[in-house]
Amino acid sequence: MRDEKKSVSKNVILLGIVSFLNDVSGEMVIPILPLFIESLGGAGLAVGLIGGLRDSLSAILRVFAGYWSDRSGKRKPFVFFGYLSSAFLKLLLAFSKVWQHILVFASLERIGKGLRAAPRDAIIADSMPKRRGGAFGIHRAMDTSGGILGSILVFLLFWFLHLDLREIIFAAGIIGLFSLLPLHFVKEKPRQPRDIKLNIGLKGLSSSLRLFIFVSVVFSLGNFSYMFFILRAKDCFQGRLSLGAPILLYVLFNIFYALFAIPFGNLSDRLGRKKVLLFGYFLFSLACLGFALSNSLKAFLFLFPLYGLVYAIIDGNQRAFVSDLAQDKLRATSLGTFHTATGLATLPASLIAGFLWRFNPSATFIYGALVSGLASALLIVFRKRIDII
Repeated sequence: MRDEKKSVSKNVILLGIVSFLNDVSGEMVIPILPLFIESLGGAGLAVGLIGGLRDSLSAILRVFAGYWSDRSGKRKPFVFFGYLSSAFLKLLLAFSKVWQHILVFASLERIGKGLRAAPRDAIIADSMPKRRGGAFGIHRAMDTSGGILGSILVFLLFWFLHLDLREIIFAAGIIGLFSLLPLHFVKEKPRQPRDIKLNIGLKGLSSSLRLFIFVSVVFSLGNFSYMFFILRAKDCFQGRLSLGAPILLYVLFNIFYALFAIPFGNLSDRLGRKKVLLFGYFLFSLACLGFALSNSLKAFLFLFPLYGLVYAIIDGNQRAFVSDLAQDKLRATSLGTFHTATGLATLPASLIAGFLWRFNPSATFIYGALVSGLASALLIVFRKRIDII
């Protein structure tokens, strides 16, 4: 018999391949998006608005997608149409003429993520129930490995082939369409439709899960858009390097994200999610302080890898912890609630970051350090009340 504690589910690998290809596409856009916004006249508040709306509009749909998935007993259709819509809207994004066009297309593109995230995470959680930390770590590593390739590819296309930003974004949309192919082979477990109501599903979350979501929301209020980290690096360079150097630094971010996602997922399986997440929240606070106090290439060569390490620690393990705390029949709804709550918090987080950016970019990062420090303190205070029942 297959030893579930050692083997890796085929679904986890297939969904990892889908995410790998989709992230090649997505990460061709992500490092140049703030640069594209600035090139079309957008400033700090525009960056904050676009960055916040991208996550928030996605988040609004996540809880509904999770609920519809639980109610219908289906996961895969939500995942398919989520990836399809993202690829199509990347193609439209390439035709933006003013930053307001980016606001519309970039925000709508993330709705696809909102549609697919909770059902996809539920498939992953159900595929390896005894090794969820490892499963999400594998998925995050494959996802981020695609991000590494995508961000390297965008640099090559920009620096050596001299493609402009629009051409790169259009190519990313084409690659996104190819990410749909491995989904055909994903096999979800047969599930009966459930007669549940959305309000019951939300109210039915355990007290431990509600407390953890609260702590996660506080952290998200300080976890503003990555675009401010890119712009911080851009300001240190001139000419073509002002575009090329931030892309390469973003490659470093993705490399460290990919390298450490699986080890920290496995570590949380052994030591517990709370200890690992507390360490991650604390490191994010230190990273923000570093960005606030430094603006040199040498500093960024350390800080961008540290930023990637933080995401390797936090991203997959938050999802795994929500899966641990959730009831089986409401797992997708619980993941959707978590994604929605934390995603909605990113809009005020990025707007506050954009407002502070107008006065002093360092103030943006000091704000992030203080709020993530508060989240760390709350996790310590509530550590005994946040537990698996």
